[in-house]
Amino acid sequence: MSYWSNPANMADTSLPSTNPYGNYTVVDTVPKEILHMVDSHWYQFPPMNPLWYGLLGFAIFVLGAMSVIGNGVVIWVFMNTKSLRSPANTLVVNLALSDFLMMLTMFPPMVINCFQGTWVLGAFFCEIYAFAGSLFGCISIWTMVWITLDRYNVIVKGVSAEPLNRKGAMLRILFTWTMALVWCLFPFFGWNRYVPEGNMTACGTDYLTEDTFSHSYLYVYSVWVYFIPLLVIVYSYTFIIKAVAEHEKQMRDQAKKMGVKSLRSDEAQKTSAECRLAKVALVTVSLWFMAWTPYLIINYTGMLDKQKVTPLFSIWGSLFAKANAVYNPIVYAISHPKYRAALQKKLPCLNCSTDGQDSHHDNSTTTSAQAQEKSDNA
Repeated sequence: MSYWSNPANMADTSLPSTNPYGNYTVVDTVPKEILHMVDSHWYQFPPMNPLWYGLLGFAIFVLGAMSVIGNGVVIWVFMNTKSLRSPANTLVVNLALSDFLMMLTMFPPMVINCFQGTWVLGAFFCEIYAFAGSLFGCISIWTMVWITLDRYNVIVKGVSAEPLNRKGAMLRILFTWTMALVWCLFPFFGWNRYVPEGNMTACGTDYLTEDTFSHSYLYVYSVWVYFIPLLVIVYSYTFIIKAVAEHEKQMRDQAKKMGVKSLRSDEAQKTSAECRLAKVALVTVSLWFMAWTPYLIINYTGMLDKQKVTPLFSIWGSLFAKANAVYNPIVYAISHPKYRAALQKKLPCLNCSTDGQDSHHDNSTTTSAQAQEKSDNA
């Protein structure tokens, strides 16, 4: 017998049913002032087992704390380390800022609502919550696009490329914030809307309505913030990998002709540092798409076949989408030589290195960091 099918479990916690069909549902704990925002689709589902709310609340608390602390450290280290204040790293700071603000605004309300088992913060805050999640998510993915294009410019075009300057970086950031703000304001003016999601502990865009005009927003918005960035990133990394492979082949051929094991000139060290940072960007972008693809699938499923969308199904898409804000500081702390060196100096307790590392590794890290600084300042 399930929790909700046992009348004894309902004796002290049951509320008058708000469902016009009479049965007790996941909607019945929702405050009456936001019932007008809840789609009738959710009235067919029984209340979720409280265990799910506990697990979701614990997961989002852990992810939120990790993201706020991790991205806060990234911002602090980059802004307080002179050698890291390059135009390219301005984009990294913008990414960390958007991730920081996302989880700072997302996880405390969600923890509160998971503890209560429903959305208790009112209709207006539900809209603001969904708006913030959409805004910072859009900023993150387009900042990823600019970081990827910068790596493409440096690695593929090489010396013929026009280096990114501070004005160019700031214009890209301004465009990203303005574009994201405009797109995320549309639901407030009738093109789609922000509503509670199936588990009633978070809010997002309305993908269950059968209105074609409302659907058009999600189709167009998904093209702008998902499919176009995906195509740009796949295109860029295709040529980045091709350029790296060609460079490595040339290095091996030249070393064979000279009768040496390898060639490690300053140019090679520079390229090596650039390639490592390209791998960092590739991993970060891949994790972002792994996080947001489930949410995209849920939105499209809701528009095309909403009977397959359940409250439990909607939980994990929302959680995975928010989890992307955790990945970036972890990736940079492990893989970014100059950031790791600055982090070790400013916060030795967070040092990622081990006692078994030898001096060769330390020299390699230092050389790579210097090479990347030259690349950034070129």
